[in-house]
Amino acid sequence: MFETIQQVEDFFEYRRKIGIKPGLERMRQLLELVGNPQEQIQAIHIAGTNGKGSTLSYLDHALRANSYLVGVFTSPSLTGLCGYMKINDRPISENTFITILNDIYHLIQRLDREQRHPSEFEIITVIAFLYFAKHVDIALIEAGMGGREDTTNCIQPIISIITNVAKDHTVFLGNSIKEIAHHKAGIIKSDRPVIIGDMHQDALKVIKEEAVLNQADLYQLGVNFTYESIRNDIFEQSFMWRINSFELQVHIQMQGEHQLKNVSIAIMALVKLIEDGYSLQWNKVLQAMRKTVIAGRFEIVHHDPMIIVDGAHNPAGVQSFLHTVNDNYENMDKHLIFAAFKDKDLKTMLDELHKHFISITLTSFDHPRAASTKTLYELTPATNKYQLPNWKDAIKRISENSFHKQCYFVTGSIHFISLVRTYFQ
Repeated sequence: MFETIQQVEDFFEYRRKIGIKPGLERMRQLLELVGNPQEQIQAIHIAGTNGKGSTLSYLDHALRANSYLVGVFTSPSLTGLCGYMKINDRPISENTFITILNDIYHLIQRLDREQRHPSEFEIITVIAFLYFAKHVDIALIEAGMGGREDTTNCIQPIISIITNVAKDHTVFLGNSIKEIAHHKAGIIKSDRPVIIGDMHQDALKVIKEEAVLNQADLYQLGVNFTYESIRNDIFEQSFMWRINSFELQVHIQMQGEHQLKNVSIAIMALVKLIEDGYSLQWNKVLQAMRKTVIAGRFEIVHHDPMIIVDGAHNPAGVQSFLHTVNDNYENMDKHLIFAAFKDKDLKTMLDELHKHFISITLTSFDHPRAASTKTLYELTPATNKYQLPNWKDAIKRISENSFHKQCYFVTGSIHFISLVRTYFQ
C-alpha cells in the first residue's frame, strides 16, 4: 500500500514504461471493476488539436462564478500528479489521491496478473472519475490525445466539443487531416449536441458524418454562432458574440484571435447548458470570462525584462502564437527560447519560428521524450542561434543580456513551459 506521494510518483514512473496503448478495453475493464463512476458524472467532453485547455478554462470560470462545483480533468499537468484533477481550481489533495489509489490498487494488480496492464494515464483517469463522481455538479473533461481511443472517452457527456483539427501526434493519430478528424469525432455521442470551431473541409466532412450517424445536433463556429472583433490591445480584447437574435458583448484578457474562437465555443456550450436547465446569469459569466487568465497560454511570467511563455507545441499552435506575437509586439526586439519533444514536427515549427525573432536559443529539459539541443540547433535555419543544453542557463542568460524594449518568448513544449513557470513562481 502507498503511504507517501513519493511512493505514488515512483509507482507511476515505473508504470510509464508501459507506454501509450491505444484502445479502451483496459480502461473499460478497470472502470467496471471500480463500479463505473463515469456514469455518475455530468460532463462536458472537450477534444481538439489546440484550444482545449483555453475553452475549458473559460467554461470553468463561468460555471464557478454561478456557484457550481466544477471538476476539471486536464493533461499534461503543470503541477504534478495532483494537478491533473481539480475541483473549483483546487487540486486533489495528496492524501485523497493516495487513498483512492490504495482503494483500487488490488484491482490494478488483478489486471496485471491477467496481462491486461492499465497504463499510467488510464489509472490517473479512473482516479479522476472516482473523485468527481462524489464531489462535483459538473465535470469538464479534456481528451488527452485524439478522442476515439483516448482514456477519457468512456463518458457519456451532456455536450461534446471539438475545438479544431490539425496535424499533431501523427504517429498515433495518422498523417492526414481526415484520419485525425476521425479520432476527434469519436467523442461525439448519440443524441448529444456537439460544438465545433473552425474546421478544415476534410475534417468538417468527417465530423458531420459522425454527427449524423449519432443523431447529434451540430453547432459550428461561423455558421450557427459567430463573433465580431471590436477592439484588441495587449491588455484586453472585446467582441460581439451572436446566435440568431441573441448577442453578448464580451471582454477577455487573453491575447490572440484564437482566444476569441475558444471563448466563443465556450459561450455556445453555456447556451446549451441553459437550454438543458442549468441556471446561469450572463452578467456573472461575462465578469468571470473577463478575469480568466490561462496558465501557460501567452502568459507573462516576468516583467523586467518581459518574458512570455506559451505552450505552442505543434505547427498549428505555432501559427496562432506567431499571430499574437506579431499583432501585439511589433515594435519590440523579440528573442525566442525553444525546447520540445523529439516526436513533434520540429522542422516545420522551427522553419516558421526563425523568421520572426532576432535570436533563437535552443535548449532541452529532463524528459525521455525531450529533443536534444544538438538536434534542434541543426534543424533551425536561423543564423543568429545559440545552444544551451541546460534550460535554466538559457533563462539566466536573459537577465545578463537584456535591454530596454526587448521581449523574450519561451515555447515548444507544454512540459517545458511548466518547468519555466515553476522557476519564476
